[in-house]
Amino acid sequence: MVSDPAEAKALDRERQIIVEAQRGNLNALRPLLERYSTPLYASVILPRVGDAVAAEDILRDTFYTAVTKIDQFTWQGRSFFAWLRQIAVNKAYDLHRKSKRQRRLVDAIKGELPVESAPESSADAMLIAEQEREISRGRIDGTMVKISERYQMAIQLRLIDELPREECAAQLDVSLGTFDVLLYRAVRAFRKNYGSR
Repeated sequence: MVSDPAEAKALDRERQIIVEAQRGNLNALRPLLERYSTPLYASVILPRVGDAVAAEDILRDTFYTAVTKIDQFTWQGRSFFAWLRQIAVNKAYDLHRKSKRQRRLVDAIKGELPVESAPESSADAMLIAEQEREISRGRIDGTMVKISERYQMAIQLRLIDELPREECAAQLDVSLGTFDVLLYRAVRAFRKNYGSR
């Protein structure tokens, strides 16, 4: 139970806005999204991802999810911010998992796979390590030719050349959102073919 009358009034207004949005007027959510965008970005998202561009993407995705799933929201007597915060935290966590997977793929593609061998000072160990890298590079090259040229290009631009997403999208003559989907599918196709051999 909220004891502060001003806070109780604000919560009641939020509840009314959400009810209106759940009835189909999604524009009703605009004041809530505007009110919570700065605290959500500055205190929840940015500290978790540490990158302004990624944080803005997560904020946009958070709002998109909130608007499209507003019918699933259940009022529990507390601020709408708590629900937005949970969505944003989940999206930041998903980004970290995705980044981890992409880093592993980049390492594999670049031929920087960890080599478990004798100490580096040993000439034999260095030779074995180089041979293993060559085998890995060959396997990666063999996998790349099994996926479409468009997928190859997406992986080359973003993961090997490490170009910004916007530049990759421009080079492929697609929108940024389309490029993200393309890269996701390219990585999935690569992993499927790489893992099946």
